[in-house]
Amino acid sequence: METNLLTSYNMSCHVPYYVEELSDNDFYSLNFLSDESHLKEAVKQILIPRVVGTNGHKKVRQYIIKSLRDLEWSVELHKFHEKVPILGQLEFQNIIATLNPNADRYLILSCHYDSKYMGDLQFLGATDSAVPCAMLLNLAKVLKTNLADFRNTPLSLMLIFFDGEEAFGEWLPEDSLYGSRRLARKWEIEGFLHKIDMLMLLDLLGSPDPTFYNFFSNTESWYSRLLSLEERFAKTGFPTYDNSSINQVQAQHYFQARSLRSASIQDDHTPFLKRGVPILHIIPIPFPSFWHTIEDNESAIDYATTENLARIVRLFTMQYLLSGIAKKI
Repeated sequence: METNLLTSYNMSCHVPYYVEELSDNDFYSLNFLSDESHLKEAVKQILIPRVVGTNGHKKVRQYIIKSLRDLEWSVELHKFHEKVPILGQLEFQNIIATLNPNADRYLILSCHYDSKYMGDLQFLGATDSAVPCAMLLNLAKVLKTNLADFRNTPLSLMLIFFDGEEAFGEWLPEDSLYGSRRLARKWEIEGFLHKIDMLMLLDLLGSPDPTFYNFFSNTESWYSRLLSLEERFAKTGFPTYDNSSINQVQAQHYFQARSLRSASIQDDHTPFLKRGVPILHIIPIPFPSFWHTIEDNESAIDYATTENLARIVRLFTMQYLLSGIAKKI
């Protein structure tokens, strides 16, 4: 991804969706669901060099597909070929997993599973984006029973693992976002985009003390739900949350009550944003200091923070689905 940040200001009170808070019973029962050993194992399986077209890329793709099919998700591959700088003609494969392939509407959670080409350097891309991929697989496993109710509902859940997010040479419109550009264009032609309630994109997650901001006015109310859920989570006194900060003197929340209105971050949400799809972009600002360096490896991962974010995203997902009748005003 590429970024150019200019100004920020406090969030306004724009409410584009009907929202129901999770009941205390639902919140606490969902919050106590966890499988941290699975989360770490998923990171381990994905945390290998996985440049498009390599054996590592194939291995990770097969792991993601098998993991989701074992959990009884419907999985399809969106395949295409494209010529890229340096490496030439490559095959790309977006992974699309759905609970109910016949649903009328979808909440989409997404990330990218390829790693950046860096010549002879072995770039692992822990936060970029092994951890987000692992978080989505972990969500599918931890919430398996809870999500079963949404296999036959008009509103359901979709997971997308985009291919080819990274540029092979210099970041340019034609050398980046290969998978998301192709899929957004395909779904526009097919008339599928109107079925997307919202696309949440996870990127650069896993380092300690991340700070997130709202970027888009039409999803402000849903971003505010992340703040609210984190606040409720913090009040539970979970050790992972209390001990995750490297700044013990002044620990801070992850989700900030501020908007970056003039943000221009090019990422896999961009082709969908341009076509009018509502977006929640969960990416830390500033980026981790080791972004696009070989230091983005397992040592960069703070698993307490990762588990905290995984819990918040799971709570958000269930709140959205359980609201059920979410509508644009």
